[in-house]
Amino acid sequence: MLFNSFEFLVFFPIVTAIYFILPHRHRWIHLLIASCVFYMAFIPIYLLILILTIIIDYYAGILIENARGNQRKFYLAMSLVANIGVLAVFKYYNFFIANLNELLHISNYHASLPLLNIILPIGLSFHTFQAMSYTIEVYRGNYPAERHFGIYALYVMFYPQLVAGPIERPQNVLYQFHEKKSFNYDNVTSGLRLMAWGLFKKVVVADRLAFMVNEVYNKPNYFHGLPVIIATVFFAIQIYCDFSGYSDMALGTARVMGFELMKNFDRPYFSKSIGEFWRRWHISLSTWFKDYLYISLGGNRVSIPRGYFNLFFVFMVSGLWHGANWTFIAWGALHGFYQIFGRLTKDTRQLIIQKTRLSFLNHSVITISTTFILVTFAWIFFRANTISDAFLIIRSMAESAKSNWHGTSFTGLSSLLIFYKPIE
Repeated sequence: MLFNSFEFLVFFPIVTAIYFILPHRHRWIHLLIASCVFYMAFIPIYLLILILTIIIDYYAGILIENARGNQRKFYLAMSLVANIGVLAVFKYYNFFIANLNELLHISNYHASLPLLNIILPIGLSFHTFQAMSYTIEVYRGNYPAERHFGIYALYVMFYPQLVAGPIERPQNVLYQFHEKKSFNYDNVTSGLRLMAWGLFKKVVVADRLAFMVNEVYNKPNYFHGLPVIIATVFFAIQIYCDFSGYSDMALGTARVMGFELMKNFDRPYFSKSIGEFWRRWHISLSTWFKDYLYISLGGNRVSIPRGYFNLFFVFMVSGLWHGANWTFIAWGALHGFYQIFGRLTKDTRQLIIQKTRLSFLNHSVITISTTFILVTFAWIFFRANTISDAFLIIRSMAESAKSNWHGTSFTGLSSLLIFYKPIE
């Protein structure tokens, strides 16, 4: 079920009204059943997959807490393999097999491995990562294992953030399901306003911009120059309004019932660096990768070359998380490159800024503009259907710049890069 559907328009007030009417001790089962109904609106049988991983992670959490030494690692590994295994089969199997078949073909092996005819369960990447955050936090001793199976199931399945996040941590939200929530007028009005704002961004802005973006990006051979540039900028706005709008609706829906979910977007296009952008964009996912992958690889506590590798690797994986396509991997790799480039040139750019004595306002305008241009350029790979389409679009934009602007825009971009704020 989607937030911007007629079904949800009926579902939400009924579920919320019953929630407040019921005694506190029965509310968790009501929300759990409602979440099952919400999820089954897509493909009902996929609920079994979700239940299977919930059972595994529930017992894994208890086993991890009770175990000592290497047994704790074993139970954590069991949980991670189960979750990543489900993700690998449903989201990445066909991608890897298709690439493997291509390699076999290039190597003159004419054997072809079979592909699966399956549909990706909706929200799989989100609730899988949320489930993994639980067992990792229990393993690290940051949160006790949840003993109430129904409450743990609700932590994974809570319908407001089930299919598109935010990707929560147990310490942020699990305890809230034990708390008694009373009807609060301020929470209800604030939540409804947030839902309305999110719906506006999603339906009025994002869905309208999508018409032009889809037209250009689905037929890159037919468009050149300005329409391609406009479509790319429109996509930057579209994806923000689409994703943040859905997050707003999730936060608002939860708040009406008294639950607070983590903020997922914080005006990311006002960032003055790529590093700041990632602290403002899809915060629940970027902090997930930072807390559970980047730091696990050693973070900044390793040699400089290894630190660069870690950074690049994490962004590559982040790209793959968004979709099983080389375009997403290229998008992640480009952001990894941005980060490394920023660190390598930090001292040089600071020196140039000191020499030029730019005012605070001018420096802010330049750094915000530069960050937006870099992020928007990377969106080309995110939105393009194939890598070759992405390069076709870039070539079209470059030829347009050369013929119409005589290269001044790219000269300007080069100048902006000099004043790009050092990435922290």
